[in-house]
Amino acid sequence: MPDPAFAAEADVIVVGAGLAGLVATHELVKAGRKVHVLDQENRNNLGGQAFWSLGGLFMVDTPEQRRLGIKDSYELALQDWLGSAGFDRDDEDLWGRRWAEAYVRFATTEKRDYLHELGLRVTPLISWAERGGTFADGHGNSVPRFHLTWGTGPEVVRVFAEPVLEGERKGLVSFGFRHRVDELIVEDDAVVGVRGSVLEETELERGKASSRNVVGEFEFRAKAVIVTSGGIGHNHELIRRNWPTERLGKCPETMISGVPAHVDGRMLAITEAAGGAIVNRDRMWHYTEGINNWSPIWPDHGIRIIPGPSSLWFDANGKRLPAPCFPGFDTISTMKEILATGYDYSWFVLTQSIIEKEFALSGSEQNPDITGKDLKFTLKSRLAHGAPGPVEAFKQHGVDFVVADNLRELVAGMNKIARGPQLDYDALERQIVARDRDVANKYSKDSQLMAITNARQFLGDKVSRVAKPHRILDPKAGPLIAVRLNILTRKTLGGLQTNLDSQVMRPDGTAFPGLYAAGEVAGFGGGGVHGYNALEGTFLGGCIFSGRAAGKALGARLP
Repeated sequence: MPDPAFAAEADVIVVGAGLAGLVATHELVKAGRKVHVLDQENRNNLGGQAFWSLGGLFMVDTPEQRRLGIKDSYELALQDWLGSAGFDRDDEDLWGRRWAEAYVRFATTEKRDYLHELGLRVTPLISWAERGGTFADGHGNSVPRFHLTWGTGPEVVRVFAEPVLEGERKGLVSFGFRHRVDELIVEDDAVVGVRGSVLEETELERGKASSRNVVGEFEFRAKAVIVTSGGIGHNHELIRRNWPTERLGKCPETMISGVPAHVDGRMLAITEAAGGAIVNRDRMWHYTEGINNWSPIWPDHGIRIIPGPSSLWFDANGKRLPAPCFPGFDTISTMKEILATGYDYSWFVLTQSIIEKEFALSGSEQNPDITGKDLKFTLKSRLAHGAPGPVEAFKQHGVDFVVADNLRELVAGMNKIARGPQLDYDALERQIVARDRDVANKYSKDSQLMAITNARQFLGDKVSRVAKPHRILDPKAGPLIAVRLNILTRKTLGGLQTNLDSQVMRPDGTAFPGLYAAGEVAGFGGGGVHGYNALEGTFLGGCIFSGRAAGKALGARLP
């Protein structure tokens, strides 16, 4: 339980003990401020959703990139960001666009040093995530920018949690776990505190869905409140309510959850009721490569396959997806193609050779070698023959996987787990054989094969990420594998509109005194720094940048 005396003296209340909340608290502690941090979960969940992440960080023109021969710049990165964001709303995108320019500048200049000073390190191989569409000024990363944290999500959390916990020992930070905020207190047109419910104590492990039984009430006041409560990723009802049907198609009937149950979006409505502005409600970032976790931690627990570019992608009817709907290229375009069929799933068809080199699973728990910062284990698992252990476990136990020695058996297995039409063997074979004939030469008219050839020009992809082109039906590359891909809920791209100090705006365009927001609840900055699309590695970074802005602004501004 929090110390009532401390709570009464707190300069700032932070609502949410996830990454953005930790970053904001860290900056406030550096400024000598007293901070009271509230969270509806227990202490085991410190760091929130970020703990479960792969730890990817979007950074620009880094030493790691330059060592691999990548020529990157602020201008190129901003071109990619704006081409992907597609900002087209004068009022709702006003601050999002400003945040985008500021964030890309941060990612080019201060971000790496800021994190390095805290002790965070990245692996030497840079990944090329969200490669995008077909034009240089359109969606996607022109070059690899996905820097993988050595230690994945837990390490990103650690470098901010440790100084915050030190602040707790020094009497500058107090935590109120199992304290659910239900109301922002507004007096004289300013936010001056919070009210809410105390939930019953629990010792549940991190990520487990916890009780919502109320055992008490609370009210705390401070000079300012920072809302860092996360998005709506596990609130399927709210996702359905905000789903952009006209833009993406009908909301999927079946969705699996890439985030824990506590990612419920409650504070959005609570902050709006107090007078804060919410913008871009219809912008969200869900993945098309979701698979059911065979060993779940939270309800409807799904994992995303982070694929290399070689798997053949078919819709529910068995039709190969067109460019740029290749694995790892254009998430939103692929989502539209999949949902346009009237079904909410699709298929990868690949070989053992492809899965061994190209399948990675998103999540700290799915990458124990890198998460544990075990170099010997990492080298052994990544260079050994066969798929990485966690991938092989999904292949053996996952309900979405089919393995067969020939295509006819594979199609029969796919039809057993299909939620929609039965696939036609002859039609699938014809498409695969046509693609396989084009592998005979180093050049091709097949757009996906062109993309694979291009990817292998990058050393990082050729060495560790992209399989050598081969015929899918070549027995030497087998067995054949099919994966049923589900829609995986994940990120909220819209949210509370904020200025560059992370101060929440009101619907009339003025700043709301005493109220700040950071992280996913604020669309990672400005109510939608990503616009319609994300470039990957930008979610943790958005939490860091917006949390840092809130903490710095209040640290300098408060009397």
